[in-house]
Amino acid sequence: MKTNDRQLTDLMKAVDSGAAQLPDFQRGWVWDDGRIKALILSVIHNFPVGAAMFLEYGNESIHFKHKPIEGSPADPATEPDELILDGQQRLTSLYNALYSKNPVHTKTDKGKEIDRYYYLDISKALDPQADDEDVVVSVPANKQITSDFGRNIVIDLSTQDQEFNFKMFPLNIILNIAEEQNWQNKYFAHYGYDAEVIKQFTELLSKVIMPTQQYQMPVILLDKNTPKEAVCQVFENVNTGGVSLTVFELVTAIFAMDDFPLRKDWEDRQSRWFSDDLLSNVTATDFLTALTLLASFKAKRTVSCKKKDVLSLSLAEYKKYADSLCRGFSIAEKLLKEERIFASRDLPYSTQLIPLSAICTVLMDNNRIHTTTVKNMVKQWYWCGVFGELYGSANETRYANDIVQVVKWINDNSDLPKTVTDFYFNPMRLLGLQSRQSAAYKGMMALILKNHARDFISGAEMDFSTYSDEKIDVHHIFPRDYCVGMNYDKLKWNSIVNKTPISASSNREIGGYAPSVYLERIEKKGSVSTEELDRYVESHWIDYNLLRNDDFQNFMIRRAGRLLGAIETATGRTIAGKDSNEVQQAFGAELK
Repeated sequence: MKTNDRQLTDLMKAVDSGAAQLPDFQRGWVWDDGRIKALILSVIHNFPVGAAMFLEYGNESIHFKHKPIEGSPADPATEPDELILDGQQRLTSLYNALYSKNPVHTKTDKGKEIDRYYYLDISKALDPQADDEDVVVSVPANKQITSDFGRNIVIDLSTQDQEFNFKMFPLNIILNIAEEQNWQNKYFAHYGYDAEVIKQFTELLSKVIMPTQQYQMPVILLDKNTPKEAVCQVFENVNTGGVSLTVFELVTAIFAMDDFPLRKDWEDRQSRWFSDDLLSNVTATDFLTALTLLASFKAKRTVSCKKKDVLSLSLAEYKKYADSLCRGFSIAEKLLKEERIFASRDLPYSTQLIPLSAICTVLMDNNRIHTTTVKNMVKQWYWCGVFGELYGSANETRYANDIVQVVKWINDNSDLPKTVTDFYFNPMRLLGLQSRQSAAYKGMMALILKNHARDFISGAEMDFSTYSDEKIDVHHIFPRDYCVGMNYDKLKWNSIVNKTPISASSNREIGGYAPSVYLERIEKKGSVSTEELDRYVESHWIDYNLLRNDDFQNFMIRRAGRLLGAIETATGRTIAGKDSNEVQQAFGAELK
């Protein structure tokens, strides 16, 4: 890596000739008129605008396709000397505003597309009291500034003589010394070599024009031997128009050298396999991570799916495993729906889909994933991850352990996977599950639905068809308004222990009444018999006797115990501490 300052003029020449280009996957240029003006002002004031980062072209480990910077006339077939990794927006803005002779295609701060030329107001540029926004003037492509909806021309710079009349210096010639001197000579002649005009422009020349021509920008140059993962890290650390580039975009560029359109391939797969809501949040990078995990497992090499591994994924491996992995995701989707997880918003961890899909793909051999025993073991591993809350951050190492250990556990009846043994659930955690943002909260709602939970009024089991046809709400069993009125502890009444899924229409019907009241109201409306309603209530692991007696205290104890029992059943693990002093103090009794 080398760091040095380069003259802005030389950088613009490199952009113009194609010696400096962009990797083909770089996003488009997005800066608006205001940001361009601010950048120009920084340069003419000799303020720093930050460093650019280039990659020496010809890196043997990363073969990027390339393209000229937007606005450059360079032939796309021209092989560059360097690729711009960071600085695209600044260099594109400066090239188009200060070097190109074409109008700058940009946009307003409200997003309206416009074409602009940029001028320097000679008088204001030398006036220390002038506002910066008046120094650099942005004019439309016809070079006329108008008022009264175009009826009156305020400034007309459409001819060179008009530029002279308004004393507006065109900034797109400032870096071309020959063009700047030619304009200067004609400017002096236009004013009959007036001494004051010459004096004023000479001052502009020394204070603004020449310093701009000599302006230098720091450039960090990565040499040809820079490894893939280092280049990837660069893209993670810098933004292009506020949008970070991803591993997927780097792999797209690498595959493009073999004329494989990875982005289109992913879009086709996304449309075919990932259009259902449950899988809709699976990203292209997620897919590549899962595929790298699968490929390394199948190749019987060290299983890993870290960034460097994804970047080392070969096109041959992608083509070999992509179709089967799509089917693996589909199987994972079906398995999750069996567990009553129907939509992406209800998915405890989207990250856990990566190892789950890879595991399902491996277990497709001989249709093993479709056998009850194998499915139940996968589900046990899955719920241990959810209720152990083990997938909330970067998990590449856990993914690798998962596919190796889960498959071995299933095939050889070997030791339990680490995700299963790492499972731990503190009974007090039930009180901390207050909103649907947490994985364990979403998991608990799914287990309630899996218990064949029925709607309080319709009695319909809340399976996929009910979920799809009618909006499901989370209902406070002891309603919020009632609990507030009774001055119950919010930590208790707003926890998952006092919540359950029912239809939105039933939730509205129940309102804020005491449980004994709303249960009686349901019965009186003739919707359901007492015996039926009690069965519906019990399907949510709710003791209907305690509910009918408005016994909040014992309800909390009884239901918390049932929810813990459901977690134990799902995970195949025993929850310790149900009789701890902390639990007894919080709930008033041990949780059985």
